[in-house]
Amino acid sequence: MTAPDPAVLRTELRLFRREPGAVFWILLFPALLLAILGSVPSFRQPDASLGGLRTVDVYVPVAVLLGLIVGGVQSMPQTITGYRERGILRRMSTTPVRPSSLLAAHMVVYGGAALVSALLALAVGRIAFDVALPRQAAGYLLALLLATAAGLALGAVISALSRTTKIAGAIGSAVFFPMMFCAGVWVPVQSMPHTLARIVGWTPFGAAAQALGRAAAGHWPGWAHLGVLAAWTVLLTAGATRWFRWE
Repeated sequence: MTAPDPAVLRTELRLFRREPGAVFWILLFPALLLAILGSVPSFRQPDASLGGLRTVDVYVPVAVLLGLIVGGVQSMPQTITGYRERGILRRMSTTPVRPSSLLAAHMVVYGGAALVSALLALAVGRIAFDVALPRQAAGYLLALLLATAAGLALGAVISALSRTTKIAGAIGSAVFFPMMFCAGVWVPVQSMPHTLARIVGWTPFGAAAQALGRAAAGHWPGWAHLGVLAAWTVLLTAGATRWFRWE
């Protein structure tokens, strides 16, 4: 992957800030959702089925991943596909700035936005609901970075397979809801039946949710979950590289 051109990166960052929908759904919505869930009194009570944790405790990793899912699976593919559809990538091929630099800039912008969203969710959990910060900080950061890489690689594959923004939106939506389920948006992974949790653990965001949950509790993320994230990143990146077309 070509390093992003600084001028292209600055331009894409300005364009991102001018998109109120992207700013809200990627940066603000995960923290807002956590605040709403944490406002439910029963969610602030210890739950024996969650090993004594509160529901709001187990939803922090979910909120951390939610901005990444929105940005990587829905927002980034539609933006890149829109550039291809309007011929922007083809015109860039005649300039010193390569189209691959534009793709790298998008990955930096959306990856950075996902990490900021994660920090906001952690801050809301800690300040508003006294959720403990991750006790295994190094493992948590590693799992989050691998999840970010896997999410962006998944977005790159969707971009590669989509000829139009409508197709990108359709594929993104088809992938978005299963990934939210695997991350534990509707049912926390800790509450899933054992067999279902094992199956979900083979998906990128299911593995990420379980790795983040372990690190938050003070344990090193399971190497199996980290390996799943790394394997998905490699496979998805290879697929995006093979199938991606600038025109």
